[in-house]
Amino acid sequence: MKPDELKLLIKEGEGLTVEFKERFTNKIDKDIVAFANSKGGHLILGVDDNGKIVGEKLINKLKAEITDLARKCDPNISIKKISQIDKTIVIEITESDKKPHSCSHGFYRRLDAITQKMTQKEIKILFKENDNQPSFEERIYADASLNDISKEKIKTFFKAANISVSDINIKNVLESLSLTKDSFIKNAGILFFAKDPRKMILQCQMTCAAFKGTNRIHIYDRIDIQDDLLTQFESAITFLKKHLNIRSEIKGVNRKDIYEISIEALREAVANAIIHRDYSIYGTSIMVEVHEDRVVISNPGGLLAGVDIPSIKNGISKRRNELIADIFARMDKAERIGSGLKRIGEIMKATKQPFPEIDSNYFFHITFKRPFYTKSISQASDKSLEVDVNMILEEIRKNPKISAKKLAEVFGVTSRAIEKHISNLKAAGSLERVGSKKHGHWKIK
Repeated sequence: MKPDELKLLIKEGEGLTVEFKERFTNKIDKDIVAFANSKGGHLILGVDDNGKIVGEKLINKLKAEITDLARKCDPNISIKKISQIDKTIVIEITESDKKPHSCSHGFYRRLDAITQKMTQKEIKILFKENDNQPSFEERIYADASLNDISKEKIKTFFKAANISVSDINIKNVLESLSLTKDSFIKNAGILFFAKDPRKMILQCQMTCAAFKGTNRIHIYDRIDIQDDLLTQFESAITFLKKHLNIRSEIKGVNRKDIYEISIEALREAVANAIIHRDYSIYGTSIMVEVHEDRVVISNPGGLLAGVDIPSIKNGISKRRNELIADIFARMDKAERIGSGLKRIGEIMKATKQPFPEIDSNYFFHITFKRPFYTKSISQASDKSLEVDVNMILEEIRKNPKISAKKLAEVFGVTSRAIEKHISNLKAAGSLERVGSKKHGHWKIK
């Protein structure tokens, strides 16, 4: 590591793969274990929590002590490199293929910028399956080059993370955020900083839709956000603010706008959808839906193996995308301790609103009830609403094997109504049935 690369790491602050320590103590084995159990990283001695260099000198005795601490872990950990860089000591630890590791203090992992001790339940959940296969965000995008990365998007990230950098070196920035491997850019780097991420990763998109009524039939406003993850997040929040009711509360000379559903809770939910989405599922999109009676936020990919809804409500987190989570945490767009649903519960309780409904299958859904919705008699009795054919095609695109009966359930209408629309779509040449009625699938032309 060069001095300018170290300087950038310190400016960016602590994160998933960076930890500061003012001085050496024998307790750093906790951090060594945490990095080995997570994504690896740099433990920097001689820097305080605020990023101020206080200095630490590497001598042979100290180097031997650090190496000995790592060897005493179970299984033992091999330190990749220990270096004196300027006035600091940089200890580089790689992600282990023998995890989980423990030290004399117990089992630890990294959650954003925190070395966290794990309970027995968390150990079983987090390391139930350790096949060492890289997640989608960790895979390299072999055809990408530094020319595909936007300096403006990096500047936007630095501004959101309150990091002051005068001269941006794209290569150094990506490396400092662990977004490269062997000089190749990882998918996470494309999702955040590519000039045109969807051109490279087709499923890098989010759809926001506002519906009339409660049956997911008539759309009166829709945007498809086909850009980087930060743009998706900010556009979704803007869309929600546009379509939610708001009231003003005046205290003294100050005026405060209060949304019918806490914007902070919705921010956390949108961030969670982006962080926990399974980006390897092609042809899918995060959905942010505003209905008259509810707001639904859905992301492709259900719960990971060994995790259930009660566990995540209590703050136990097993993330699908640690790198994406780290960048969102650096920008203060999500909780740093991996407890999104728990945080949402606290916010909703403080605003005296019910905890949102959670459902998980191939998608993870979180549903917030709109508090001022009242179902009218006309709405309750009107069964003749027409289904938007574009929404039918969207459901078929998600699941080409979906039946007319299932489509009818999705839109709250009769199977006969769906079959009529399908017949019209086939007659217009927009839809084709391939194979038998029972075992075949739909093909959108």
